[in-house]
Amino acid sequence: MWADKQQREPSAGRAEGVRRRATIHDVAQLAGVSRQTVSRAVNDKGEIDPATKERVLEAARMLDYRPSRFARGLVRKGTVTAGLVIPDLMNPFFPEVAAGVLEAAEERGWQVVVWDTRTDGTKEREALGVLSHQADAVVGYFKNDDEVLARHLGGMPLVLLERGPHQTRFAAVGIDAAAGLEQGIAHLVRAGHRRIGMLDGDRLDAPGPRREAFLAEVRRHGLPVDDSWIVLSTAHGVAGGEAAMDRLLDARPELTAVFGFNDLIAVGAMRAARRRGRRVPDDLAVMGFDGLSLGELVEPALTTLHLDKRRLGRLAVEQVARLRAGEEPLTGADAWLVPELLVRASA
Repeated sequence: MWADKQQREPSAGRAEGVRRRATIHDVAQLAGVSRQTVSRAVNDKGEIDPATKERVLEAARMLDYRPSRFARGLVRKGTVTAGLVIPDLMNPFFPEVAAGVLEAAEERGWQVVVWDTRTDGTKEREALGVLSHQADAVVGYFKNDDEVLARHLGGMPLVLLERGPHQTRFAAVGIDAAAGLEQGIAHLVRAGHRRIGMLDGDRLDAPGPRREAFLAEVRRHGLPVDDSWIVLSTAHGVAGGEAAMDRLLDARPELTAVFGFNDLIAVGAMRAARRRGRRVPDDLAVMGFDGLSLGELVEPALTTLHLDKRRLGRLAVEQVARLRAGEEPLTGADAWLVPELLVRASA
């Protein structure tokens, strides 16, 4: 990932490409008509000259104007509706993020529409297509790259979660995985571990920030590492982590510690280790990432890199508010969460 702290600093530049959503006033101004005329044209009402209607529709196309169904009276006048796009409602990480979004939105008198994409890029694009007509802004998790997202936004403000401000042209709230892994790997090394593996949750052909940070830290400590020390958990749950841990122990039986992409995968790793006769942490130390409350309930309690998930959601709403006010989005440390090492019994 980043070789040192200076490289790891979030970018201080503005998030380029964030467009204000076109309004009915913008269309009226471009077409040289009243807002009432724009409304009649886009809603296919009568009593409008065909040439005028065509001019209005052409202006709407040029501005990528999409009238909101909510703005047509489905909610009370003046209400802001934010769309929240998350990849997996069954994963307990995301409801905590959603709670932060809902709390911050409620404080502002906003409404929130939640969409679960089930980690499917096609469903992400579908979500944007629908929310562009129902919401005033969107925050969430997206696999699609910036160019694809921009084509489906219709000028609507977008805030990406878990992409660093330097990783996207849109407004974002990122997680400094490198700072977290610096703490985590140092803790394992202090405990005497020299053979540390990882159960990843990203595709092996597309390294994500957590894997890049893991590799950078184990190499910085001079530990042996190659592709055989990292196994992909094809699912982000406990069962996926258990299956991945079996494959990793088959490939590297000398392993003494493992880092899980998230807490659920790490819990699965502990189950696999115990089933194979390995004591945690005596024979195998296990560390997670996320800081879920369930980590306190397993035996032994899970050591993890803890994230303030509600703050992640609240920061996303703050970004939306700034964009809607025409202000620059938060950048640098203000839009960057640093995990904290939470030492329990598993490592």
